[in-house]
Amino acid sequence: MEQAHWYVVHTYSGYEKKVAQNLTTIVENRRLQELIQEVRVPTEVVPDIKDGKERMVERKLFPGYVLVKMVMTDESWYIVRNTRGVTGFVGPSSKPVPLTQAEVDSLGMDTKETTVDYAVGDSVEVLGGPLEGFIGLVESIDREAGKVNVKVSMFGRETPAELELTQVKPI
Repeated sequence: MEQAHWYVVHTYSGYEKKVAQNLTTIVENRRLQELIQEVRVPTEVVPDIKDGKERMVERKLFPGYVLVKMVMTDESWYIVRNTRGVTGFVGPSSKPVPLTQAEVDSLGMDTKETTVDYAVGDSVEVLGGPLEGFIGLVESIDREAGKVNVKVSMFGRETPAELELTQVKPI
């Protein structure tokens, strides 16, 4: 079987998550996991200041686009192209162009498994970001997303923070 590559799919703006959800459902219902292996909407968490309060919000890195790791066949092309909300593949209409390995690496799409030497309930020190130097308690770990949720004691209050797995170390 041919190797799967990452392709960029253009969607209606604001429909990225709906398209990803619909595509994932179709793949599960038709048992096409070998053809369409992964669907992602790349996002980043950025600070947003509203009414004088700073909060972290999730923002799409590429509004109007969804990344799909798939083996390009007539069937897989047809399924993705005809998913509601999809306007087409990025590339010439007859033959979508897969992302190069360098592009995939720069997006951090195929990230290597990070070894985590702490667990839920452990005390950790924050190594980077605005909470650098603070001590926190690990609430949850999401290896797939590369995130760890930590409760940090700040000014006598427990403050939740979502950080990268590499931004904390065990004490």
